[in-house]
Amino acid sequence: MAHGVQVHRAWGLVRGSRQGSQLPAPLPTAVWNFPRTKEHHLPLQIGEMVHILQASEGKGDPRGHLPSRGCRRLWLLQGIFPASLIRLKGAAVEQRGVEESTPMVQEITTTLREWATIWKQLYVAGQTERYGQVKRMMQELMEQRSQLLSGTLPKDQLLRLRKEVTGKMDYGNKILALDLVVRDEDENILDPDRTSVISLFQAHRRAAQTLTQRIQEETVRTAPGRGTHGAASPSHNLYLCVRNFVCHIGEEAQLFMALYDPGEQRIISENYVIRWASTGVPQDIELLNNLKAVFTDLGSTDLKRERLFLVCQIIRVGRMDLRDSHSRKLSTGLRRPFGISGGRDQREKVFSPNCAFSRVAADGDFLHNMIRKVVEGKDINHKGQGLWVSLKMLWGDLSQVRKDHPHLVDRSTAVARKLGYPEVIMPGDVRNDIYLTLVQGEFDKGNKKTQKNVEVTVCVCDEAGNVMQNVIHAGAGDSPTSHYRSVVYYQQRHQRWMETLKIAVPIEDVHRTHLRFTFRHRSSSDSKDRSERIFSIAFVRLMRPDGTTLRDGEHDLVLYKGDSKKLEDASTYLSLPSERNVSEPKLLSGSSFRVSGATPGLAVSTRDSFQISTLVCSTKLTQNVNLLGLLKWRSKPSLLCGNLQKLMNVDGGEVIKFLQDTLDALFSIMMEHSETDVYDALVFDALVFIVGLVADRKFQHFNTVLEAYIRQHFSATLAYKKLLSVLTQYMEQAGRGEPCESLPRTFKALEYIFKFIVRSRHLFAQLYEGKEVAEFQRSLQRFFLTLNQLMASPLEAPLPQSHYVACMAAILSQMDKEHYSTYIQAFPSRPELMDFLMETFILFKDLIGKTVYPGDWMVMNMVQNREFLRAINHFAATLTEMFLHNSDFELQLWNNYFHLAVAFLTQDSLQLENFSPAKRNSILAKYGDMRATIGASIRDMWYSLGQRKIEFIPGMVGPILEMTLVPELELRKSTIPIFFDMMLCEHRLTGSFSRFEDEILRRLDSEVEGGRGDEQYMQLFKSILLSCCQSHPELAKPGEDFVRLVSELLERLLDYRAVMNDENKTYSMSCTVNLLNFYKEIDRQAMYIRYLYKLKDLHISYENYTEGAYTLLLHARLLTWSEESNAAPVPGPHSLQLHTQRQLKEALYNQIIEYFDQGKMWEEAIHICKELAEQYESHLFDYEMLSDILQREAKFYEKILKVLRPSPDYFAVGYYGQGFPTFLRNKVFIYRGKEYERREDFEMRLLSPFPNAEKLKSTSPPGQDITDSPGQYIQCFTVQPAEEAKVRLRGRSIPEQITNFYKSNHVQRFSYSRPFKRGPNDPDNEFANMWIERTTFRTAYPLPGILRWFVVTSTETIIISPLENAIETMMKTNEKIMSEINRHQNDPSLPINPLSMLLNGIVDPAVMGGFAKYEKAFFQEPYMQEHPEDAGNIEKLKDLIAWQVPGAASPWQGQLPPSVRCPSPCQGAPRVPVVPQIPLLAEGIRIHGQKVTEDLRPFHERMEQCFEQLRAKVESQYGAREMVSARGWAWGWHGWGGQLPPPPPGLARLRVAAGQPVQVWGSREQLAEATAGAGTG
Repeated sequence: MAHGVQVHRAWGLVRGSRQGSQLPAPLPTAVWNFPRTKEHHLPLQIGEMVHILQASEGKGDPRGHLPSRGCRRLWLLQGIFPASLIRLKGAAVEQRGVEESTPMVQEITTTLREWATIWKQLYVAGQTERYGQVKRMMQELMEQRSQLLSGTLPKDQLLRLRKEVTGKMDYGNKILALDLVVRDEDENILDPDRTSVISLFQAHRRAAQTLTQRIQEETVRTAPGRGTHGAASPSHNLYLCVRNFVCHIGEEAQLFMALYDPGEQRIISENYVIRWASTGVPQDIELLNNLKAVFTDLGSTDLKRERLFLVCQIIRVGRMDLRDSHSRKLSTGLRRPFGISGGRDQREKVFSPNCAFSRVAADGDFLHNMIRKVVEGKDINHKGQGLWVSLKMLWGDLSQVRKDHPHLVDRSTAVARKLGYPEVIMPGDVRNDIYLTLVQGEFDKGNKKTQKNVEVTVCVCDEAGNVMQNVIHAGAGDSPTSHYRSVVYYQQRHQRWMETLKIAVPIEDVHRTHLRFTFRHRSSSDSKDRSERIFSIAFVRLMRPDGTTLRDGEHDLVLYKGDSKKLEDASTYLSLPSERNVSEPKLLSGSSFRVSGATPGLAVSTRDSFQISTLVCSTKLTQNVNLLGLLKWRSKPSLLCGNLQKLMNVDGGEVIKFLQDTLDALFSIMMEHSETDVYDALVFDALVFIVGLVADRKFQHFNTVLEAYIRQHFSATLAYKKLLSVLTQYMEQAGRGEPCESLPRTFKALEYIFKFIVRSRHLFAQLYEGKEVAEFQRSLQRFFLTLNQLMASPLEAPLPQSHYVACMAAILSQMDKEHYSTYIQAFPSRPELMDFLMETFILFKDLIGKTVYPGDWMVMNMVQNREFLRAINHFAATLTEMFLHNSDFELQLWNNYFHLAVAFLTQDSLQLENFSPAKRNSILAKYGDMRATIGASIRDMWYSLGQRKIEFIPGMVGPILEMTLVPELELRKSTIPIFFDMMLCEHRLTGSFSRFEDEILRRLDSEVEGGRGDEQYMQLFKSILLSCCQSHPELAKPGEDFVRLVSELLERLLDYRAVMNDENKTYSMSCTVNLLNFYKEIDRQAMYIRYLYKLKDLHISYENYTEGAYTLLLHARLLTWSEESNAAPVPGPHSLQLHTQRQLKEALYNQIIEYFDQGKMWEEAIHICKELAEQYESHLFDYEMLSDILQREAKFYEKILKVLRPSPDYFAVGYYGQGFPTFLRNKVFIYRGKEYERREDFEMRLLSPFPNAEKLKSTSPPGQDITDSPGQYIQCFTVQPAEEAKVRLRGRSIPEQITNFYKSNHVQRFSYSRPFKRGPNDPDNEFANMWIERTTFRTAYPLPGILRWFVVTSTETIIISPLENAIETMMKTNEKIMSEINRHQNDPSLPINPLSMLLNGIVDPAVMGGFAKYEKAFFQEPYMQEHPEDAGNIEKLKDLIAWQVPGAASPWQGQLPPSVRCPSPCQGAPRVPVVPQIPLLAEGIRIHGQKVTEDLRPFHERMEQCFEQLRAKVESQYGAREMVSARGWAWGWHGWGGQLPPPPPGLARLRVAAGQPVQVWGSREQLAEATAGAGTG
């Protein structure tokens, strides 16, 4: 133990170094975790420094101490630990005290220590992302701490660094759920003693808002991947860089890249277009290696899509068919489909950089269908062809992306927007896009022999038919055009294009423009193609007659045909309908029809159809009539009132899209009507409506939009007058008690209303150089006076409650003792003062329970508690002075005080033991432990009650108990004696303290189950009350009994609580049984029943139906068959309907029967059925119910015989070591296994609650070194039921389905046999020295019962000699043979294999050794001479061997195992039991010979040969047993009038039909006795 000595001597150096010494000091530091397994151990964690007090030589441990990690005061944990767990590290203190002088550095140090603890927990919990985030922040803080300590930073950099540091600490505290820190402008922590409560409250609000905004910014700025940004950033972008495109086309190509959602089967973004030359490079050579695009406006909903693909549609531009030769002149410039390239998304929406390539299979396949095939298909062997791209997710809006990633996204990068609006539309984001999709069309071939090759040409025309130039965009990266030509599909009647393009028309031109679609057949021959003319036309206006834009969705357009010149004349077709009426059926006959009023030569083609789809994305054009009316209010001023009111009915999403325009319209209405107030209230309500929309979670991202509008775009200088006027008007209206429906909405929008007011006033002051200041101040003063009046009114105030509480706390903080005294004396009468105190106590209790402030506002909560505590103590003094003596006493007032004080003491914000050491020390240093103060006040107030105490018993027992359970030692010591005072008070008045005892037992149950109480409390309760009782002789004995009772209950409750939340409910059940047994012993029936039902619910949840039935049976046994009402409340939904004990008992019995049925315990269910049947038959005379119960009983009898019921295994389990809870420690239990459960599975289930437990390999009881060790050791082995056979089943022929049940149920004794060797070892004969140690365990209750296990109450061990073991083995073998014979005679269909193996193992010596092993071991002369006392057993063994072959008599002498019935009784004849198994082997081989198949016939013959040899050997060595037939005894049964005399010992009865011979085996003497006096028939 050299280490220990060195440490002891070195401790003086460490202490000296703290006083300024520069000597190197060895610091003892823990290098290994050391758990506390004994009371005197000192627990260590890696890295902790230890103060060594004493070192021991040899095997001893050094003694040391270290600062406590969980104590309120600076106590030291002392104890011993192995010296090998520490290392001495040299250290020299170079400089001390510098860091302590800087509050900022101190805060960083404290923060890092607090974070470090949580950081380790994050690692253990596997939260790797948050773990890495905290690690980075801690490293940054340490680096910044070093910069602060350097003292070399200039003042501006220092201030900037302080802001950055505090921001980082506040951000980290928030994400780690630590407390909010409030600071002043210089980033110093606010001192609550030097700051008013209102200022403190406002600082908390500002800090919370700033922190929320900072979290969003920090998330956007620092997060490395999508997971962090997805929630905070409303805008996401996908950056695309095309590396290469390899495809053997031979012509020019156009690549259309877009994002595709396979779930919705649609493209969700604009196309990014690349024009590719036939030479294999971009047509614009400057774009080589610079093909970049960014897909913008992707929102969080897009990132949540299940799958997202990047698809590329490849369109070649050239001739009709690539296979056409150049021998003739071909038409060129045709846009023909070529193929699809698609990139599958991986996890996290990361795209494959190499997109698969798919050729179009045939001309008949459309590109849109090909996309679906590529998306759903597997990887394609593209043979080196494909599209190589790089993809990257970028976060933030486009301007932010350009700022953050200038090397990726520059001015030349193409921008492809999402089809639709982004999640947030920022002010200034003006957009007026109409997306047009050519969906599909169907065209008749007309006079042509084949179907047409249709090409659709799209253009935008004005009212005169002039084509508007360059307003059509095929996609990003492509120049705008005036005409767009569709892809041409070869000879298809039904065409499906699904081509999307963007129409960008100036806003002022939208109302006079329309889309025109012309249709033309394209020929592969150039000469024919030139002669083709337009054969049809369609159009649609962009603006509807009511002024709204074209509605979104599909449009079925009317196709017109006629002269090609007429078709292109706008004046010809604009007056005609453009869309088909949905309600009209299509005309099927005729190729065309005249439109009434149409120009001659223009007709509608009904055989052709054409559909398009449009999507309007405009911040200036709306599809809502009501919103349009407001936006264009100047055009129809007379409708302004109606339009303002209709705004409330407009869909919120539509308003949000036009947020800036809507706000501009509202404030322009207000400004242009400044001389009148006609529209003020309507505009105000509309403004409140919009602010309410922004506050909705659905549109929460638009908060920043509204803030940006107020700062940058709002310009209404007179709006503040109007807004303030209407707001004050609403306040006055509500203050007068008049209905004001909009007031609650107004208060919710008050923040932004005032921001508009302040901004408007600021703009007005800038414009008019600060004029009308006095008028503005008067308006504000009037508003606040009105607000004060409203607050004073009895109406429920709509302001947040925290404002009022902060104001109240501020007032209380200004009051001293004189203020309180003056205030109390100001009440004119005593009843008014009492009412005030009563209401104040109720208010305080309500505020304490509701936690007005957020949980992380620690400072605000503590300041409020401090002021409440002062007020409560002042009011307590008033109670003792004015409401205590004689007639002045007010019971309810005192009761309210006690409940308030206890609620204050037990509130969560004061439970310091739940906080981190840093937070706990901070609270103690600033505010102290308020629980001790209020606890002392409660104690003093209680003792001041004098003779009035009895009035608070038992009412105050619960609150006082709740207070004493608070885990604070001094508080417990000072308040637990109140219990003795209650006992003494009640005892002196009534002679007992039964009411107190009942209440404390009842409340303890709920309090401990709720998480309160611990071992320390139990010991304190016991020691304090025992010492108090001993000082009062009249309470010594009853007090001691009471303390013992409570201690036992607490011990059981603590055990129960420790395991009740475990996943494995095994030990919860044990503790529940301990509790219900305890309540049964002390006659607390209500609590007993409560835990019975808890146990039942646990069993049923684990499908332990048998145990659940036995549990309910305990309750049923408490009830009588009477009409008395139920005494104790019964849990359950039907308990209210069961008023009498008879009703409840009947309901319980039916439930028990159902559970027994599910548990296959039909014998038990039958007993309950019989009891119910007795009630229905003899007491209630309810024969209908009797019929039902008898039918159920009959079904149970049938199930016993016909349903397979496996016998359960039983396991002995020992829990050794002091590491187990008391209810398991060093105890052995017998467990009942589940059906077909292997021991390995059982052990795994058993060990799961104790992962650190060690499994003992030996089955012997462990020694004291194991039982006294601090660890956990579990022993598990299989045991056998050891019950005697039921008396009524002995010697009778009963089916094994019946007897097997009693072998493994209702068992209380179990045995385990452990073989061991004794004496010289014989390698050729293991039986000679094979001894058996048989241990018999007796359980507390039979199994099954209310648990699947019971504790072992006694054990008995006996030693079985090898000879006795051999006898037992032979008896078991014979029993197995008989059982198999019985089974085969009962059921001839059984497989023969088990019988084959059993018989062969006995008759063939080569298999099991036969009887030779026993003969060699026990029948030799030397053994008989050495063991003359075994002569009787040797003869018995010989007899067993002899009787196993022909000639043998029964070896069981009347105690036979269950036998079988006659195999083939006559129909209707009575049946008499018989013993057909004797001789056993002969009968078994006979049955085997009857059932053996031809394949196994040689095996059977071999077995017969072995049997004959065995029989010859046995007869020669042990003599032959003569067999005779007992036919006559069985034949003459009718001679006694159907009654047979009882059979002799060793034989059972057999009932057969008259005239049917039956063979009965036995000795000559037995058969003679059996047939004596019987007729032979």
